Amino acid sequence: MSQPGLREVEHEITISAPADAVYRLIAEVRNWPRIFPPTIYVDHVEENGDEERIRIWATANGEAKNWTSRRTLNPRGLRITFRQEVPAAPVAAMGGTWVIEPLGESESRVRLLHDYRAVDDDPGHLEWIDQAVDRNSRSELAALKANVEKAHAEDGLTFSFEDTVRIDGAAKDVYDFVNEADRWHERLPHVATVRLREDTPGLQELEMDTLAKDGSTHTTKSYRVTFPHRRIAYKQTTLPALMTLHTGYWTFTEDDRGVLASSQHTVTVNTENIARVLGPQATVEDAKAYVHTALSTNSTATLNHAKRFAEERAAGRQD
Repeated sequence: MSQPGLREVEHEITISAPADAVYRLIAEVRNWPRIFPPTIYVDHVEENGDEERIRIWATANGEAKNWTSRRTLNPRGLRITFRQEVPAAPVAAMGGTWVIEPLGESESRVRLLHDYRAVDDDPGHLEWIDQAVDRNSRSELAALKANVEKAHAEDGLTFSFEDTVRIDGAAKDVYDFVNEADRWHERLPHVATVRLREDTPGLQELEMDTLAKDGSTHTTKSYRVTFPHRRIAYKQTTLPALMTLHTGYWTFTEDDRGVLASSQHTVTVNTENIARVLGPQATVEDAKAYVHTALSTNSTATLNHAKRFAEERAAGRQD
């Protein structure tokens, strides 16, 4: 029998892909921001054989949350169990299981089971969790299905690249420049306006209007996860027309020569908008080159302004 106040729910979907391939995709959590729309970032905290601890940042009902979960991987049984260690309010307890069942050589059923409780078993909190679990589970399963089934069709549409600048300064100063995005409209000429929220320390909601070379502006929204003074990871949720995915991270590595500051991007091209944005003769490669150039230009400009900022601070300390 279920415990009083404990909710148990199940969602499922059928996927036209082998069960072992689906299992591998779910097991590789570092790819989750590319697979599951609510997921912002996932980081391994601890790994020990088939046991692992992961920290997840994700949106729920439009709010950004983070939590740490323990997972047990069972590749033979095609099952992954998970349990949140310290749930984010209003969740008091949360766990469940991914179950992947072969339906043939090229088809499988994925069942996503959840059990949870609300803080103080509050009915209002429980209703909020019901809605979040239902929305996120449906979203995750639909995204998983789309990601697997379209893998071959989308081959070549996703690409990654990185820009790096060496800085004669301190990693903290470079990090501060990128972290203080609320000042980018003062510090970066390609940024027109910025709206930054950080209700939870280390978890930012960033919306900004960016100027293009032709003078037009486009609005993007991102969630960012900060790790002082080493890394800032992000995922865009409001995207320019030529992208269906944009994730990435800034890294700041200090050595005896100063700092290596890098901006990494992973992008999937939106083929439906290529002709509208670039003209009827434009190809996928044209779109990739256009996106690469636009993102690289902006991130390199940001890194160079961060370089000037950090080097001026370093020089000031020596005076």
